[in-house]
This record gives sequence, structure tokens and C-alpha cells, in this order.
Amino acid sequence: MRRIWERLFIPGVLLGCIALLLLGMSRYYRAAYPIRYREAVEREAEVSGLDPALVYAVIRSESGFSPAARSSVDARGLMQLTPDTLQWVRYRLGEEGAASSDLLYDPGENIRYGCANLGLLLREFGGEDTALAAYHAGRGCVKGWLTDSRYSGDGERLDDIPYRDTSSYVKKVLVTRDLYHRLYPGLCAGSPS
Repeated sequence: MRRIWERLFIPGVLLGCIALLLLGMSRYYRAAYPIRYREAVEREAEVSGLDPALVYAVIRSESGFSPAARSSVDARGLMQLTPDTLQWVRYRLGEEGAASSDLLYDPGENIRYGCANLGLLLREFGGEDTALAAYHAGRGCVKGWLTDSRYSGDGERLDDIPYRDTSSYVKKVLVTRDLYHRLYPGLCAGSPS
């Protein structure tokens, strides 16, 4: 009996340690990649035809979930929209009149307009990588890159992104989106693929 106990004890302890390590890692990653503003994100993602994991990835990459975030180029709020982008999105949505830029600090409104912007860019440019490049560098830059054979072989997709920070941003958001898929498998159950 003692020999059986000795043979099972060490593997049992090792398995227990591995289980605790995995549980700890899962908790760490869920804390580092949180689900916040879930109702607004999932509602607006659905309205705009987006994968909620992509929206969470953009929010985490842009503002780290800080609704008061403001960049050096005057991008504001969770999804880091500039006042000019807000007016463009409102125009594209058929909303009349100008809106106060302070609206971008309201999490629900920022998510609404950020998702609308990202949805419009996805429909305009097709692929997530090209839409994300436009989200980061601007539609004008991406349109120019698509007409330049150094950056696009077919005029539809980017083969190379000439701005290093935009290229890094696109990669970061896509990796983060994949992490959200792995951490929260039920998150995207009803969303587009």
C-alpha cells in the first residue's frame, strides 16, 4: 500500500500544481484582457456587423478601457475617435448637425460611433487588416497605399503597411482579438465570423 501511495503522491502533487498554475494564468489573462461595457459592445458590434472580440481588442489597444483617454492627435475615449471622425461617422449615419466632441468621453456613445466607424471601414476596405490600418492611419492614407504597387499588388488589400506604428497596431489588434476568442469562447457565439 505504501508503495502505491509513494508512486501516486508525486504525480498527484505535480498535477495539482499544474492545475493551480493554469487557473492562475487564466485569471491573469482575464484580468489583463477584460470584458467591460459588455452590453454596449455586444449591441453595437451586432448593429455594425462586427465580431465583439475585435471591438474589445480595439478598445484595449486604443485606450486600455479608459473612457477619459485622450491622445496627442486629439483622439478621445475608449475607441479613440477624433472629433473629425465623429462628424464623418455621424454624416455617414445620416445624423443631422454637429455633435459636441465631449460626447466621445461617454462610453456608450464612444462605443456606438467607434463600432459604426469600424463597420464602415470594413465594408469599404473588405479585410480586417486593411480596415484596421484605415482606423489607425486614416482612410486617405489607406486609399493612397492601395493605389501604390509598393504596398498593394491588387489595389484591394495591403501587402505592406508603410507606417511602422500602423503595421504594429494592426498586428497587435489581431493578436488581441485572437486572445479574446480563446479567453472567452462564448463571446462570439452569435457574431459574424
